[in-house]
Amino acid sequence: MAVYTEVPDEALGAFLSDYNIGGLLSYKGIAEGVENTNFFLHTTAGSYILTLYEKRVAEQDLPFFLGLMEHLAARGLACPQPIRTRAGTALGRLCGRPAVIVSFLEGVSVRRPGTRHCRALGRALAGLHAAGADFPMRRPNALSVEAWRPLFAQAEAQADRVAPNLAERTRADLARLEEAWPSDLPGGVIHADLFTDNVFFIGDEVSGLIDFYFACTDAFAYDLAICLNAWCFEPDGSFNRTKGQAMIAAYQSARPLEPREVASLPLLCQGAALRFMLTRLVDWLNVPPGALVKPKDPLEYDRKLAFHRRVTDAAEYGWSP
Repeated sequence: MAVYTEVPDEALGAFLSDYNIGGLLSYKGIAEGVENTNFFLHTTAGSYILTLYEKRVAEQDLPFFLGLMEHLAARGLACPQPIRTRAGTALGRLCGRPAVIVSFLEGVSVRRPGTRHCRALGRALAGLHAAGADFPMRRPNALSVEAWRPLFAQAEAQADRVAPNLAERTRADLARLEEAWPSDLPGGVIHADLFTDNVFFIGDEVSGLIDFYFACTDAFAYDLAICLNAWCFEPDGSFNRTKGQAMIAAYQSARPLEPREVASLPLLCQGAALRFMLTRLVDWLNVPPGALVKPKDPLEYDRKLAFHRRVTDAAEYGWSP
């Protein structure tokens, strides 16, 4: 989340007049993240999040994202609920951008997740996959293996300015993953971006999942691989197998992994790390002028890739029968 588009008071007031959410008391920009413009709204009726869609979020994908959140909420998953206008529409336009208001979720994200957080996240991830099982819409993963080489092309010429030999390492990873990427794993709706700042906790329990704007139809185990990358590495770059074991075991208690998913897990973890290294690298080299946002460090995921290249068995991530 970030602020790329400034919203004048008059424009916001006109936009909010279409909603039955009370009078505006205050609003402020949310500077975290890198994808969309977000504001926290406080009205006489409660608290909400206003999002203006920028960059990678294609407008034609918005019915999928908004419909998915409504579907998941109806099945008991704690996630933002799109607020509809008096005319019954969820999507509007503000300052030339597609825009939506969603409900505010209570809870806090954790910057340094512990084993108990990883266990709770594993349960929540399995719950998400189950709740989305009968969602009728499909959306291909626009940032899967086919997109990685075009992404790298946007940054290849400058990659070695970010880290020595980064371009060479990335070319080798791309060649290996493109050749071996699995295409027949169990799948359905996945979140595809379930980082720690997209999960809220109250105590040790997950109170909500947010930011579904990379959600798509893909392999369930790839979603798990994204979470292992995001939650189970320590600040020094080491992988915490205890956290990985807690996450995988909790996930498997609701949805056991099939043998082919277990066998593919090292490859999926490497691919997930490469995907985020590449999008971060492109963002690092292309921050829009005036954006109130600090791009995320691509080298965090370059270091994770160094670990994944050495892994040969899912047990190294904490999996056990």
